[in-house]
Amino acid sequence: MGGGHAHALALRMLAMRPIPGVRITLVSPASHTPYSGMLPGLVAGHYRFEETHIDLARLCQWAGVRFVESSVIALDPDQRLISLAGRPPLAYDLLSLDIGSQPELDSVPGAREHAVPVKPVAGLWQNWQRWQAQIDGREARVAVVGGGAGSVELVMAMATCLAGRKLQFALYCGAADILPEYSRGARAAVRRGLTGLGIDVHCNARVAGVDPRRLQFESGREPAQFDHLVWCTGAVAAPWVAQSGLATDDRGFLLIRDTLQALDHESIFAAGDIAVQVNHPRPRAGVFAVRQAPVLAHNLRCQLLSLPLKNHRPQRRFLSLLSLGGKRAVADKHGLAASGAWVWRWKDRIDRRFMALFEALPPMPSAPENALPGGQAVQAPCGGCGAKVGGNSLRAALAALADRYPQHCPRSVSSDDAAIVSSHGPVMQSVDVLRAMVGDPWLMGRIAANHALSDLYAVAAQPLSAQAVITLPFATETLLQRELQQVLAGALHELSAVDCVLLGGHSMQGQELSVGFVVNGQAAAEDHALLPKQGLQPGDQLVLCKPLGSGALFAAHMQLQADGRDLAAAIDEMLKSNLVAGQLAVAHGASAATDITGFGLAGHLREMLAPGQGVQLHSESIPALAGAMTALSAGVTSTMQDSNRAAAGRLDYGNTADKAAVELLFDPQTSGGLLIGIAQPRVEGLCSALRTAGYPHAAVIGAVTQSATGEMYVS
Repeated sequence: MGGGHAHALALRMLAMRPIPGVRITLVSPASHTPYSGMLPGLVAGHYRFEETHIDLARLCQWAGVRFVESSVIALDPDQRLISLAGRPPLAYDLLSLDIGSQPELDSVPGAREHAVPVKPVAGLWQNWQRWQAQIDGREARVAVVGGGAGSVELVMAMATCLAGRKLQFALYCGAADILPEYSRGARAAVRRGLTGLGIDVHCNARVAGVDPRRLQFESGREPAQFDHLVWCTGAVAAPWVAQSGLATDDRGFLLIRDTLQALDHESIFAAGDIAVQVNHPRPRAGVFAVRQAPVLAHNLRCQLLSLPLKNHRPQRRFLSLLSLGGKRAVADKHGLAASGAWVWRWKDRIDRRFMALFEALPPMPSAPENALPGGQAVQAPCGGCGAKVGGNSLRAALAALADRYPQHCPRSVSSDDAAIVSSHGPVMQSVDVLRAMVGDPWLMGRIAANHALSDLYAVAAQPLSAQAVITLPFATETLLQRELQQVLAGALHELSAVDCVLLGGHSMQGQELSVGFVVNGQAAAEDHALLPKQGLQPGDQLVLCKPLGSGALFAAHMQLQADGRDLAAAIDEMLKSNLVAGQLAVAHGASAATDITGFGLAGHLREMLAPGQGVQLHSESIPALAGAMTALSAGVTSTMQDSNRAAAGRLDYGNTADKAAVELLFDPQTSGGLLIGIAQPRVEGLCSALRTAGYPHAAVIGAVTQSATGEMYVS
């Protein structure tokens, strides 16, 4: 739980020596985790975002670890359940926490409402980028509350980045001096750095309250005005840690043994800022988390294998390197300090060496054979019906979901071999099955359900019912039950939103996860009218609702060449339902529609054309997912690319020079958007309605022409 320094290193170590029968999941609120040592350099403008953040999605893809992008809201150590925001709980056998700390905001009235906390870093970074745009050429007062290393580095980085602007920077420290744990020489060097950047330092300035644009102080100090406020003081733990009943200190940090286990739960480990090693308490610094990583990886392995654990003994003193805004830094150790540009170069080499561990990932060793996740070496699983998921696992998974989705999930495995579907008109039916493209089974259930439902939305049908067709990776009965429950919970999240009932289905075991659904629906219109695929008329404008490129992007992910942020954005598009798009198409008098899936834009468009029809496409108007064109330009394509190109028929590229733009036409989509044909006078109204309804990338990408040969021309 958490993507901190210790976990990133431990995952790398565990991946290089896979443990038979063990399934690892990493839960983090974001796909990228910052390396704290380089954060000041990022703010100052010395580094790019990618240079200072570990791409957890990429690391997990390489390590064979499931990545779940979510936030923890509760922990039940007795039931071994983790509650996550907006999704079902996760069960675990062994848990490790590396979630860091957060600034204490609630002890000072108004701080939560009016200050930007330094953590989470993602929030700080977004606000910092917004502030830079707002400040441009205007006077502003920037205040930072704190007095430790993080606050002084941050305020100097901000002042460095915005040097020459009409800005006032001020640091407010509640103690008698900044950096109380550092040597006199280090404090003096930092003081000189602050003065050189024109930063006002106010000590003995304990904040008593925060009003809009004003700080109130204790001891009668005059209030201070600000335009932007950053809060960097009083670190505390996430509240759910103490609320779990685990042993914590007075600030909510988890108390751990020398083996890095919780004092009162041997199945829970912890490292980094969230943990306090009771026999060897140390300051919260990234260096301690890094040093904990090898022991954490070793002890997690040994706990799983019932082997003796080792103790971690942290060093008493450590080298501290603080950035001074510009490319200068101060070093502090054993009461001795040095500063200058050479210290910054030294720090830069150390930081880049650490980040290189997650860029140049070595080849993975072969996975252990003859072991099931959750069990020891076993007989190879059978085929045929001998590979079905056991009845107990199925009943348990459905029972756990029935209360949450009482109207859309069966309470038990039906004794009947078929389900009754009630309707008042013709029933449309479609089926789609997806091989897993994300490690998170709940997310995969959502994507697969939305993908299958899209066939109904393309014809303007309202979903009625669905049946699941699921293959689960071979595992023990306990893990099969957990996995099936997660997949079905994800599916029901989508099905229940459109009042579609899950009537059961078929589940079995295989080599890898695949999720599919048979979906049934009927026309939403009273006259049972449906939106045809082949109804295009010459002159019709072609409107695409969602961007393309998921095939190339996830192919790049498999090759460790995709950015986790681009993957997250692509998944958001996959989870965007086409229901409203189909409804709007009918309301605006569209002539035809289809959803863009595995055959790509060119292939599905070819299916829409009647004899004597052709197409004029505008490549520059076709929206693409972030990162997709980069992948295609690098020659990274889906395994279906060649067959899609061959099946698309005749295409004339004219003077289109952009190879990536041409390849985008053949890229297979998962849960892609609708392609709608509509007469010219109504196209602007449809596009405007689509964008208002949550399809911001909706665009006119071409027009239907008359062509005896069915030519598709791309300009």
